[in-house]
Amino acid sequence: MSDTRYLPLAGRLLIGLPFLFFGLAKAATFAKTVDLVQMVGIPLPLLGAIGAITLEIGGGLLLVAGYKVRPVAALLAIFTLVTAYYFHSNLADENTMVHFFKNVMMTGGLLQVVAFGAGALSLDAYFAKRDGPSAAAVYAN
Repeated sequence: MSDTRYLPLAGRLLIGLPFLFFGLAKAATFAKTVDLVQMVGIPLPLLGAIGAITLEIGGGLLLVAGYKVRPVAALLAIFTLVTAYYFHSNLADENTMVHFFKNVMMTGGLLQVVAFGAGALSLDAYFAKRDGPSAAAVYAN
């Protein structure tokens, strides 16, 4: 069916492109990003900012391409929960609460990618098909 072919791609795009966009935005305002990381009390804010930018841009690109999506989605799920805790945990503020639960929902979508993989229209599927059935498990992880 076409839905099983195209829906995983649509899901990866809807999750991966915002990570890519916000990672690029953080890179473009790097000093502000470092200041924000420092403000919430994360140790080594420079390293934290570089790590966040790298994970968001790299993870977003890999999700969109459909390459190694299970470990990438797992890392992004952990990152998203950590971000919710550090940046959006003031649930008394309605705006912050909305962002907290947005991160929780994003984590749910990422865990679906971890569970079900990249789908047919992905580099994972391409490499698995190209390299044969014995390689399918390698590209699925």
